Amino acid sequence: MSVKTWLDKHTESLTVGQRLADWVANGMGSWRFIIWQTVFVAVWMLLNVIGYIRHWDAYPFILLNLIFSTQAAYAAPIIMMSQNRQSERDRMQALEDYRTNQEAKLEIEALQIQLNKIETEKLDKIMLMIEEIKKRIND
Repeated sequence: MSVKTWLDKHTESLTVGQRLADWVANGMGSWRFIIWQTVFVAVWMLLNVIGYIRHWDAYPFILLNLIFSTQAAYAAPIIMMSQNRQSERDRMQALEDYRTNQEAKLEIEALQIQLNKIETEKLDKIMLMIEEIKKRIND
């Protein structure tokens, strides 16, 4: 039986829409996306400038601008949803770290008490040994 971490529990609680938003945000926030989008734009502009295929979107590329505006209109809220979930994950992690630190503090305090007890017992034994040695010397 494996113990589930806070991240496992959080991941399992995500809805399909939340998973999709994270997937889109991860994809759009990558170099792969930037490179593919740059290639797409370059090909689009090249084909429309040289007219290899008839000009379906002549300069100033209004259709391309409309595509990017639509992409931005949908991408921004999706990315914000993902960022909100990241903030929630960060809060959960901070709370879990706090709990762990509290438990560690209690364990350290218990160990410190135990070490102090051992130290006191050692000092008591040393004092008894010194008293015995004094008695032997005086006798």
